[in-house]
Amino acid sequence: MREVPPEEWDGLELDAYYRRPYVEAAAVGAGRPFLLEHEGAVFAGVEREGPRDVVTPYGYGGPTGDGFWPAYEAWARERGAVTTFVRFHPLYANQNGAPIHVEELAPTVAWRLGEERDLLAGLHFKHRNKVRKAEKAGATVAAATGLGDFVELYEDTMRRLDAAGSYFFPLEYWERLAGLGEALVRFDASIDGETVASALCLATPPWLHYHLSGTTDSGRSTGSSTLVLLEAARWAQERGYERFHLGGGLGGSADSLHHFKARFDPEGLVPAAVGKAIHDEDAYRELSGGEVGYEGFFPAYRQRVE
Repeated sequence: MREVPPEEWDGLELDAYYRRPYVEAAAVGAGRPFLLEHEGAVFAGVEREGPRDVVTPYGYGGPTGDGFWPAYEAWARERGAVTTFVRFHPLYANQNGAPIHVEELAPTVAWRLGEERDLLAGLHFKHRNKVRKAEKAGATVAAATGLGDFVELYEDTMRRLDAAGSYFFPLEYWERLAGLGEALVRFDASIDGETVASALCLATPPWLHYHLSGTTDSGRSTGSSTLVLLEAARWAQERGYERFHLGGGLGGSADSLHHFKARFDPEGLVPAAVGKAIHDEDAYRELSGGEVGYEGFFPAYRQRVE
């Protein structure tokens, strides 16, 4: 097991969730970003302190190949990590065979983009209706790299939804994320020159990942927020991407957000899961003030202080 040096990390052609700018952005205010490599498999994480433990970055992660976990367990113990919490990557399906505690979540939506697929025809009829409504309102979608004016639209959307503070990111987060360069692609829907909906995506073939979005009231009422995702999928399809990973619902649940995403490709669901590992049972028991276990919030000692 080795920790990949930052200068070497930058040169690796990895999925977006394992790239240095993304992991560094996820680590802002949380801990130390790192990338491990063992026999060709990589694992991106954030090492937190007080006490020391490991989480995968927001989104999806876990090892990208087999034979990783025994070496990782030794590394974690050597580092003095009490626990590790993993959000497995549905497109790698790396929860399969993981020798840690695995909990299934509602599946995520990985929209299939084969060149023979008619993406509009494959939508749920309600989504097709929204697309036609947006087009009738004069909405057009353009792709561009970088953040542009996305942050302002995103934050306005979060305020309108009365979102929790965790949905607002500091300036450093956005600065780090912008380091993805051409792998950070924005899709903007405009009506009469005004941006009414925008989707920020992570573009690392063979997968396009839906990351964040923002919309105005007009964007919602005209169906432009649906058109944006269709056009993002078409953009990826034209470039030979295999899947447009839309993700799932809040907290991995089958909620209204999950149902919205599933209507883009009802047959494109893939299993999702999280993993929990305890490396130091005595420390865990002392920190959590109770028994060692995996039920509920994990690690339990973080629930008391966050």
